[in-house]
Amino acid sequence: MFMNNISELEEILGYSFRNRNLLRQALTHSSYSSRLAENYERLEFLGDRVLGLAIASLLYQMFPCEPEGNLSQRHTGLVNKDCVSEVAKTLKLDKFVVVANEEIRENENVLCDVCEAVIGAIFEDAGCETAVEFVDRHWKELIDKNMAPPKDAKTQLQEVAHNLNRGVPQYRLVSREGSEHEPIFHIEVLLKDMEPEMGSGRNKKLAEQEAAAKMLGKLGVCNV
Repeated sequence: MFMNNISELEEILGYSFRNRNLLRQALTHSSYSSRLAENYERLEFLGDRVLGLAIASLLYQMFPCEPEGNLSQRHTGLVNKDCVSEVAKTLKLDKFVVVANEEIRENENVLCDVCEAVIGAIFEDAGCETAVEFVDRHWKELIDKNMAPPKDAKTQLQEVAHNLNRGVPQYRLVSREGSEHEPIFHIEVLLKDMEPEMGSGRNKKLAEQEAAAKMLGKLGVCNV
C-alpha cells in the first residue's frame, strides 16, 4: 500500500528520493518494526540535528540585526514539538506513517519524530544542501508569520505562570562547563506542577531565556 502511494507523498514533500527505502524507513514506527534498520529512530536522531542547523542558518540570514538571545528564542520556537508536528500535518505525514496501532498515527510526538526522520532521510539521500532547502521551503512561512522580535521569554513565562496560578518561576544553575573565557551554563527553570526544563548558553541570562522558552512551549504557549 505504501509503495503505491510513494509518488503522491514525494509530490507533497517536493522531493523525489533516489533511495525510496530511506523514505519507507523514515515513516515506519517502532510499533510496526523494532529493527533499527527498518524504523525511523536513527533517522529521527539525524534529522533533529539537521533541522536545528537548518533553522539556525535561516534565522542567521533572515535577521542580521538581531542579537543571539532573540535568535535563540526564535530557534526554540521553530524546532519544538508543536511546530514540527504542525509541519508534519501540513505534509500529511499522519496519513503515510506506518504503525501497528492506528491511534499512534495522531500522536504529536510521533508526528514530530517522523517529520525529523524524513529530514534525516533527505539528508542521507541527497546531502545537507538539499535537506536545508527542504526545511527552508516548509518552515519559511512559519518564520514569516512571526517577523516581529520575540518577547522576553522570562517575562512572558512569569506572566503566564501567574495567570495559571503556578507561582513564580525559579531558576537554578545545574552545571557549568568549558573554559573560563568560553563557559557554557546549564540552567533549569522550576515551576509548580511541571517537570523542570533545561536551557544552555554562553552566559546565565541566555541559559535562563532558553529554559523559559522551553517551559512556555511545554505549557502550549508560543513565545512571540
